[in-house]
Amino acid sequence: MEIKEINLDEVRHIHLMGIGGAGMSGLALLLNELGFDVSGCDMSYGFYVEKVAQADIDFNIGHSPDHLSQFSPDLLVYSSAIPDDNEELVAAREIGITVAQRAQVLSAIFDVRYGIGVAGTHGKTTTSSMIGLILSGARLEPTVAIGGELCDIGCNARLGSGPHMVAELDESDGSFLCFHPTISVITNVDWDHVNHYPDFDSVLNTFESFSKNLRKGGLSILCGEDRGVQSLLKMMDESSPKITYGWGDRWDWGASDIEYNHGGGVSFSVRKDGRSIGRIELSVSGDHNVLNALASCIVADTLSVPFDVIKRTLRQFKGAKRRLQFKGGIEHIDVYDDYGHHPREVEATLKAISQIFPERKILVAFQPHRFTRTAAMAEQFAEVLTYADKVVVLPIYPADESSIEGVTSHLIGDHLSKKNHPSFFVTDRKKDAIDKVISLVEDGDVILTLGAGDIEDLGDILVKEIGRRNVAPHSIAVGV
Repeated sequence: MEIKEINLDEVRHIHLMGIGGAGMSGLALLLNELGFDVSGCDMSYGFYVEKVAQADIDFNIGHSPDHLSQFSPDLLVYSSAIPDDNEELVAAREIGITVAQRAQVLSAIFDVRYGIGVAGTHGKTTTSSMIGLILSGARLEPTVAIGGELCDIGCNARLGSGPHMVAELDESDGSFLCFHPTISVITNVDWDHVNHYPDFDSVLNTFESFSKNLRKGGLSILCGEDRGVQSLLKMMDESSPKITYGWGDRWDWGASDIEYNHGGGVSFSVRKDGRSIGRIELSVSGDHNVLNALASCIVADTLSVPFDVIKRTLRQFKGAKRRLQFKGGIEHIDVYDDYGHHPREVEATLKAISQIFPERKILVAFQPHRFTRTAAMAEQFAEVLTYADKVVVLPIYPADESSIEGVTSHLIGDHLSKKNHPSFFVTDRKKDAIDKVISLVEDGDVILTLGAGDIEDLGDILVKEIGRRNVAPHSIAVGV
């Protein structure tokens, strides 16, 4: 994308196309709190549109050039899901309205503050959420803008009175290059968004460019355990200030003596420069969340937040919406939902569930996200799905992509078959997936719905349906 600066001092009314997305709705809420006149539109009324409506922001369902005369915006902001030939976008350009992408506007807010930018292929939402809550717990009153709803504050953006701003920075289209953090966190570097990045090297080179965007005197915080980050470290300027983190004493900060709680949660010792400084207890689960918490500890320590405040806040952290979120339980069946849509995310989530319930069987309903990602990673998805005892694969959720001939969920099914998975099914309709899960679930199972599409409502449906139908008793004892 073209990087250009946006001067918000010259703007009165801002219109957002795609206001129902997680990131765009958060920007709308921030701009509204900053005192701008805000309006927006999207193709459907969803969860985030409801959040915008609750803030009394005007919006329309659908896109139309008529919105430009209705609201008379000085600036039109569009999400990456909006094609360049969209008639509303084209009309705005023709009549001379300034247009910009979300990142260009968000960076105009971010770059005039003490910016803490969280980047990485995975873990951005949780890590930025943890940092935001710790700084709030320390009464630093940060501004927060993340890509998912934070369960603890019930929204994905909040304007604070303090100088700090915590933002989740999106690498999917390279737009994180608009930002100039004072502190940057890079959780990992992995190949994803294959519609934008043709290979891993293109991702790595973009992250290298991002690493050069630090403000003078800034600090990079990087997960040394990640292979992609290890490659990035070799490319970065050795004199650039940086802190690494990971397991044990291999890095500047480390996590050790990890204990997994039956039923959820994990605790670990925090080591700084080889010395233990205390122990953290999390109510969220998984090794990936240990690393996310460790990164947030480093940011807070850099800002002189006392460890007691860090410890207390992280113990209370409930997580971000759709990150291993408990949806409900019926008798001895529990239902969880997660946003995981990349093989590495799926693997981390399945590992976390296994740590929470080591003696129980896992039934996964997985919705592949995007045709391009499925085509590129079908075998990797099958590999990580073998960690589940029973698998139901839904049709591909297209997002903003057109279908690709020969690319369906059956690609993943073919690889599961080659790997001799004992119990998997590929469905051609979402309703069929619901029926199949109901037919497979047994007393004692843990159901996990996975995907970044419209599968998020499936967990609630399953909780109701399981309660309504008879479920066969399981032959093993259920731990409590």
